[in-house]
Amino acid sequence: MEYDNRYQQVQMPQYDCLLFDLDDTLYPLSSGLAAQCSKNIQDYMNQKVGISKEKLSEICNLLYKNYGTTMAGLRAIGYDFDYDDYHSFVHGRLPYEKLKPDPVLRNLLLGLPLRKVIFTNADKVHAAKVLGRLGLEDCFEGIICFETLNPKNKDRISDDGEDDSISIVEASMDSSHQTKTFDIIKYFSEASPQSVLPKTPVLCKPSEAAFKQALKIANIDPKRTMFFDDSVRNIEAAKHMGLHTVLVGTSQRTKGADFVLESIHNIREALPELWEANDKSDVKYSSGKVAIETPVTA
Repeated sequence: MEYDNRYQQVQMPQYDCLLFDLDDTLYPLSSGLAAQCSKNIQDYMNQKVGISKEKLSEICNLLYKNYGTTMAGLRAIGYDFDYDDYHSFVHGRLPYEKLKPDPVLRNLLLGLPLRKVIFTNADKVHAAKVLGRLGLEDCFEGIICFETLNPKNKDRISDDGEDDSISIVEASMDSSHQTKTFDIIKYFSEASPQSVLPKTPVLCKPSEAAFKQALKIANIDPKRTMFFDDSVRNIEAAKHMGLHTVLVGTSQRTKGADFVLESIHNIREALPELWEANDKSDVKYSSGKVAIETPVTA
């Protein structure tokens, strides 16, 4: 009996889930979508929010660095706008036609004998469009996106994990209206700031709270999950949460990265053990409901 137990432990694969970022991870940065997205964000800040062009670059950098996304930062410092309008403006104008079907990646993903989930800060419409253009819409169990972590009816997220069947709905800001904005440029220009950097109501990577919620919703064990992302700070946050990490888009290993991939296409040669799991055991999906957005064509 003791021998049998040891044998079963050896046969158990190290991973049972792969958690993937979307943008600049499943397709290369050279596609140009990231650059256009940055331009759209600054245009939104100028045209919709009213921030002067002279301050756009500096404010964008400060917000992104301190809040994870520019949107999260804008809400933190007091700007009042509709989330759907923001996503429509920023993502709705992207040149999705630059993304082409990727049969190589599709075959790699479909051949992986593990759960596969998307974890993105983007909205569900953008995620569906990207996966559709790449031909990967049926390669993932589900999508954890902006709406997943920022649902309109937050009471539907259970505290005990028993009823996590959240239907993804459009998120929107709360009804409070802040008229005074926080001067983040002034804050960081002061040697000893007298005020406190405000918190954001938006949940997104790389915050620990976002990772905790994503893992809970998808019923993921971080110790048996490999996380793929192109962002160094997201990789560092994931490593802190106990996930195994793969930094995509570089050959230089950084703090928090267990592995690096110049391209997601290198996944099989760099991580052959993910496929070897198929020879050791059958894929076992969680018996509980996974309350995440399922991929749809948009």
